[in-house]
Amino acid sequence: MDIAVFSAKPYDREYLNAANAGHHHRLQYFDVPLDIETVSLAANHGAVCIFVNDCADAGVLQALVHGGTKLVALRCTGFNNVDLKAAQDLGIKVVRVVNYSPNAVAEHAVALLMAINRKIQRAYNRTRDFNFSLDGLMGFDLNGKVVAVIGTGKIGRVFTKIMLGFGCSVIGYDKFPSAEFEALGARYARPKEIGESADIISLHCPLTPETYHIIDASTLARAKRGALLINTSRGALIDTEAVIDALKSGQLGGLAIDVYEQEADLFFRDLSGTIITDDVLQRLVTFPNVIVTGHQAFLTREAVTTICETTLQSVTEFETGKPLSNEISAS
Repeated sequence: MDIAVFSAKPYDREYLNAANAGHHHRLQYFDVPLDIETVSLAANHGAVCIFVNDCADAGVLQALVHGGTKLVALRCTGFNNVDLKAAQDLGIKVVRVVNYSPNAVAEHAVALLMAINRKIQRAYNRTRDFNFSLDGLMGFDLNGKVVAVIGTGKIGRVFTKIMLGFGCSVIGYDKFPSAEFEALGARYARPKEIGESADIISLHCPLTPETYHIIDASTLARAKRGALLINTSRGALIDTEAVIDALKSGQLGGLAIDVYEQEADLFFRDLSGTIITDDVLQRLVTFPNVIVTGHQAFLTREAVTTICETTLQSVTEFETGKPLSNEISAS
């Protein structure tokens, strides 16, 4: 099948080519993201393969149909960038990667937590200048601290296991409680209790209308003063302006994010030689107690291998008329 792969990076090409050895699809790679300006590139391709910041809204989907596309294959788990109702109305099938490596994302969240707590980035920058002063590098023991996990799906549960291994107490919140989460030795708590008692808050929930800006000014005002906030899920879970205010006042003790609300025009590219006009991000990175990584939590060999193999398997299922194992729809 002819597949137009958008937002294709070198690792996408390498791992998709390797996975395609068993499928023999015809892959055409485009560095640019899918949007209304680039959708014409997909003409005469039966499928498009897209990533987290590609746009598949109603207008783009309509254009895809006119070009002959019948399948949208997301090489990720989240699908907030796809208008599923429009896809359904247009007869376009949508598939995603339901499970690639919860360990990859959870472990990155832990890495961010350790780095922001123990001031690793500041220490690294100092020692490169042969400054071995320890002033300002004080952290705290994780043992005995309360960690709140917002979203207790596969990734949230792996993160929970790691935190329990550090000797933390873990409380959680999820619209759909999981017996597996409680079986680990964690417990669910009311949102008010989470704010009052959590030393660390880690976000692992999907972005939906209900979770949009789940961390806002009111949430932060109720939080335990000095708490650390970790986000490896979706940028728009956080109201970034409110977080900046909380950092300035000291209400929030530190922030470590792998995602950003306005990342679509920034992440996955080298902008080191350009002027960044996003004033919010510019302000955010000036804080010494903030770490930003560029949506790399998924980026392990194991995870990318599974992502590519699952994506191409879904295309093969569609091409051969088999049931779509990883289909998502509006209903």
